[in-house]
Amino acid sequence: MSVAKHHVMIKGVKDGLVFLLNDACDWQDLLKELQHKLEKTHQQILTGPIIHVHVKLGSREATEEQKEEIRSVIKQKGNLLIQSIESEPRKEAVVEPAARMSALKGMIRSGQTLHHEGDLLYLGDVNPGGTITSTGNIYIMGSLRGMAHAGIDGDDKAIIAASHMRPTQLRIAGIISRSPDEWGIEEAFMEFAYVKDGKMEIDKLHQLHRIWPDSNFKL
Repeated sequence: MSVAKHHVMIKGVKDGLVFLLNDACDWQDLLKELQHKLEKTHQQILTGPIIHVHVKLGSREATEEQKEEIRSVIKQKGNLLIQSIESEPRKEAVVEPAARMSALKGMIRSGQTLHHEGDLLYLGDVNPGGTITSTGNIYIMGSLRGMAHAGIDGDDKAIIAASHMRPTQLRIAGIISRSPDEWGIEEAFMEFAYVKDGKMEIDKLHQLHRIWPDSNFKL
């Protein structure tokens, strides 16, 4: 029966040898290759005076019985002195939460304030004197004629978009918009505000892909 290769790597270090054992292969295949290298292929570097050996198991969590099996195999070479058999702590995969958007509907009248945590799709109008704020992005399917503040906790990558954009004021993070009269857009239709180089800019909504080429919204 042929022995699978590369389950065991033996590296020379300053104070001896390090045995790097594959943490994904079958345990019995691992032991067979370890035995094979000790007896057949690596005799030259495994002979002579006492050699200190450190065994690295990768992320494999070996039982005491399995560690003893490794010791038994290596001890067959009388000059190999095992110093340690160690596993590396398994790295937890960092899973980014999927971007979630909440949808709300209604009308924000003068004197009213709506605050939301996360991205907000608002189906309705924000009247003059009304305020809509969010820690994330704000998308208004209606008229924005009041005040909107996106990225309220400091996210200057947030945007504010509206079907009809005529706000009294826009804020993204700590940046406040210029007067709507200075935007240079004659028609207030389907636009969005975003921050570029520390200043707020206004553009047509169909240009959103330029600043978010890989955007992927989930409702």
